[in-house]
This record gives sequence, structure tokens and C-alpha cells, in this order.
Amino acid sequence: MCFLSRVFAAVEMEKLETTSELQSRLSSLSVSSFPGITSKNCEANPLNRLQSTDLSRTVIQPDPQTKMDDNSESAQSTEEPSASLGKAEAGDSQESSTSHPGEKKALPPMKPASTWTSAALKELKTRLRQEKDSVVTVYRGDIMTVHVPTVPEAKRVCWEFATDGYDIGFGVYFDWSPVTSRAITVHISESSDDEDEDDDLEVPAVPGDVEKGSKSVADSNLGEILPVYRQDSHLAVQSGSHEFPGEGTYQLKFDNSYSLWRNKTLYYRVYYSA
Repeated sequence: MCFLSRVFAAVEMEKLETTSELQSRLSSLSVSSFPGITSKNCEANPLNRLQSTDLSRTVIQPDPQTKMDDNSESAQSTEEPSASLGKAEAGDSQESSTSHPGEKKALPPMKPASTWTSAALKELKTRLRQEKDSVVTVYRGDIMTVHVPTVPEAKRVCWEFATDGYDIGFGVYFDWSPVTSRAITVHISESSDDEDEDDDLEVPAVPGDVEKGSKSVADSNLGEILPVYRQDSHLAVQSGSHEFPGEGTYQLKFDNSYSLWRNKTLYYRVYYSA
């Protein structure tokens, strides 16, 4: 028994010595003892290490100056279309302001006419019956136009007229063409409308008719001072005047084109005023 106890004791002592020797060897080891393995501290910013999952690519951090240059280039590229758009709009405005050939030329502005009425019908008719060519008949469907050129000695044109029994259309226009004659002339024209004859002697005024002041002016040199309206010249003397806008010829129109059956007896007088 004593012998076996000694043997077990020797074995235990040997195990203890082996264990202590291994611990001493392990404690003397370091990372540098293994070739190919080096120690390295972690980076301060761990997020930068997660930017790329491809281990074969090197992560390159962008330079702050490069970011600023990229921002300035993008701002310039944004401003360039705006500048181009501004140039395009300026070009469009210049094109729109340019007049095209054949376009109707704008006429100079003219002052409105002065008009008034008078109840002295009998006096005017009595006086005008004594004057030559002051009493005329405007036949049904006709338009009588009195051409009155401007003269250097005067500054205004004046008119007064009356009719027997029924009204008549009247309007004033101005032709800007150069004056070639100082004579006052009268021109008679027929209505271009072929109207059917109804039982109604006077066609009622409807929108678009001459007596509603919508007479179209085809001549590009002709300016409108008073559109043609039906005037109650059988009830009161119709008078008016207009200041010369420049050199040209007035056209005083006595319009009976809307009447199918009735002729109109017209008493009229046109004169100049200084």
C-alpha cells in the first residue's frame, strides 16, 4: 500500500510540473511570435469601413473641395438653361414686335367729332332751298358720299342736315391719301345687298346692319370718325364738326341702303371753319 501511494504521488507531481511548464510557455508567447500576423488598432470612424463590401476595391474618401466644385458646376448648369430661356423669350418678343409685310399699317389717332342737334328744322329747310345743290334726293338702297378735302385756310369741317318725314343713316370718315383736288364732290353708290322686298317699308335695325354703326372700312387709308348710324333728322337738325387731323379728305356718308321703298329728301350744308 505504501508503494502504490508513492507511485500515485509521483504521477500527480509529474502532472503538476507539466501543467506549470505549459502555462509558463504560453505566457511568454505574443502576436509577434507568429509570422504573417500583425496587430492594428481600429479606425476612429467605423462607418467608413462599411462603405464597400467588395474587399478587392479600395475605398477612397471624397475630397471636400471636390464636393464644392461639383456643387458649383451643378448650379452653373441649372442657371444656363434659365439664361437660354431668357434669350429665347427676348427673341420671341423681338419677332412679335416686328411687323410682317402686307400687315395693315396703323393710322394716326384722330380726335372725336363734336355733334349736337337743333329744333330749327323749318328755318334750315327754308334757307337751304335758296342755295344751289343743297336739297337732294337719296334714293332707296343708295348711299350718297360727300368728299370734302382739307384746306390750309381752315382748321375744321362743319355739317348740318335734315330730312322730310323719315330718318337717314349718317357717318363720317377720313381718307389719309394726299389731296389732289380742293373741289367738294358728291358720289352716289348703290347698296351691294340684294334685299328682298317685304311689306315693311323700312327694314328694322338688326345687329350687323349699317345703321348700327358696324359698317366695315376696306380702304387701309380710311379712318373712322363717326360710324354710320340712323339719325332722327326728320325730328331735329343734326349738326357737327371735326378738327383736321392732317392732310386728307373727309367722307360724309348719307346712307339710305336699308330702305327698300322710300326715297329720302335731304337738306344738307357742309362748310369750313377757321
